[in-house]
Amino acid sequence: MTEGGNPRLGTRRVSSALGWLLVLAAPFAFATPRVAPTPGALPPVKVQDLYYGDVLFYFFQDDYFDALTRLTAAQVKNRLQHHADDAELLLGGLYLSVGQHREAGEIFARVLDGKNVPPAVRDRARFFLGKVWYLRGYLDKATETLAAAGRAGLSPEMEAERRMLLAQSLMYQGKYPEAIRALDNWKGPVTWQAYAQFNLGVALVRSGKLDEGVHMLDAVGQIDRSNRELDALRDKANLALGYALLQANRPLEARPYLERVRLDGPLSTKALLGVGWAESGVEKYREALVPWTELHGRNLLDSAVQESYLAVPYAFGKLGADRQAAEAYETAIREFIAESARLDESIDSIRKGGLIETIVKNESKNQLGWFWQLSSLPDAPESRYLFHLLARNEFQEGLKNYRMMRYMERNLDGWATSVDAFDDMLATRRQRYAERLPVVLEKLKGVDVEELQHRRTEFESRVASAESTGDRAALGTPRERAIWAQVEQMEGVLAAAGDDPDVSEAREKLRLVKGVIYWQMNDGFKARAWAARKDLRDVSQALRETEKRWSLVQEAKTAVPDRNGEFGQRIGELRPRIEAARDRLAALEHAQADYLAEIAVTELASQKDRISTYMLQARYALATIYDRAAAGEQKPATPAAPQSPDDPK
Repeated sequence: MTEGGNPRLGTRRVSSALGWLLVLAAPFAFATPRVAPTPGALPPVKVQDLYYGDVLFYFFQDDYFDALTRLTAAQVKNRLQHHADDAELLLGGLYLSVGQHREAGEIFARVLDGKNVPPAVRDRARFFLGKVWYLRGYLDKATETLAAAGRAGLSPEMEAERRMLLAQSLMYQGKYPEAIRALDNWKGPVTWQAYAQFNLGVALVRSGKLDEGVHMLDAVGQIDRSNRELDALRDKANLALGYALLQANRPLEARPYLERVRLDGPLSTKALLGVGWAESGVEKYREALVPWTELHGRNLLDSAVQESYLAVPYAFGKLGADRQAAEAYETAIREFIAESARLDESIDSIRKGGLIETIVKNESKNQLGWFWQLSSLPDAPESRYLFHLLARNEFQEGLKNYRMMRYMERNLDGWATSVDAFDDMLATRRQRYAERLPVVLEKLKGVDVEELQHRRTEFESRVASAESTGDRAALGTPRERAIWAQVEQMEGVLAAAGDDPDVSEAREKLRLVKGVIYWQMNDGFKARAWAARKDLRDVSQALRETEKRWSLVQEAKTAVPDRNGEFGQRIGELRPRIEAARDRLAALEHAQADYLAEIAVTELASQKDRISTYMLQARYALATIYDRAAAGEQKPATPAAPQSPDDPK
């Protein structure tokens, strides 16, 4: 028969990677006066390290891989002195977002148990870490982590989900008493309360407390229909109730619960099959034919529909209608043979490869968070058999690993292209050096730095001497100095000329000219002295720059070739590392694709085995009918009822 209740039904809404990372990263955001701080979060801090701001730039764009790369590089280079603790916590969240749960767990264990982390942030981090442990299938770690998370930093929704995940982890480990204790007498948000009652009911049934479980599941099966989610939960509760009672050989009690299941819901086929078995359980075979015949018009991929192909002739046999039973068995055999052939084709197609790659290409490439889930399958013949794989955690988690590998492959391809670009850049750098060095050296040949320094010192001495002696002519203009020199020369001539009246008049005129020139030079002396000092400073600065550039040129003659050689060596070492990583990644991708394909093939093979079992039962029952007909028996024995591989455990 069908499923008796799946404890994973409590996992409802899956948070986006950005949402939970922002919860952990609350202390990393910029402080703004308009936004109230998150209760229980670390106080906002101002970004003080440039490299940390660079990490946050990519982080807030949901580019977690680049943020992780830059954060790791900044930590290796010790460039986050002001944000060491914040960066470590963010690093754990980023590792978690790309599926590196072990590294994330080690970081959280190291950082979150520190003295400076508020309990609210610690509890939220443990909640999300426990959720990832659960999704990855590490149930023991999930149980430990979720149990350690307190309520300090959890909203009512998060606390409810924590309780559900904890209970489901315990149930998957067969620890039903512990799961019952975790859920008993718990109150929470309305929808989560319904899930808690459902899981509690399943745990009670599976721990042998059927009547208590029936009471709990019955309450869930009668909840008001307010949305599609609760409708689905209501159907699951009623279906679980019905099959639990059928398993306990209480068909009369089972039928009302099975009839509550919606006829247009995804569980309607299993409910119809169960109603038929409830009727046959009280020997109402004609009534049982009604729901079973209805199933014949539905998709043969459904296990309940497949079982109905045996249930209908079984009922005819119980009613003594051998001809109708034989025809129904022959129809079932034909359908099973056709479906088995289609399964063989699909298995062969999957083994040839391409299905997993097609699935990944069919999904958005922009979403890389660890809470990504496959939402659709590609339009391929084999896809029709794999829809229920979407609900299997093993398949979803395997796909996440494969998608991350494909992303890393694209990242390595980008690095390989970058290395080629680095090679071109280095070649251009070497060529430019070879072209520029001779030109620069040729220009520097005519530059005598020592001579320039000597001339600057001499000029400085002249200016200082002019200021100390009051030599106005020393700082005069060239015209003024020329006139002053002529005046002094004429003074000497006139001094030797005697006392002739004409000479005396010439001396007077010369004195007047000398006074005018002196007045002009004296009037601008201070300004010219300041300008001379300024020019000296500019010359000194220019000389220092010249010396520096001269030294750089001399250093570059040996350093640049050495540096280019070092760059070339580093680039040369990167290429084989990238190629080796690509080879390893290609091997891992191939192995992961084979693993996922094997999951799909195993699922299809199990369906084929089930159909083969049904077909064998049908052939045996048909042969029995023919044997009895040939022997002329008046009242043939009824073949045994087919057993479903989906009986509740």
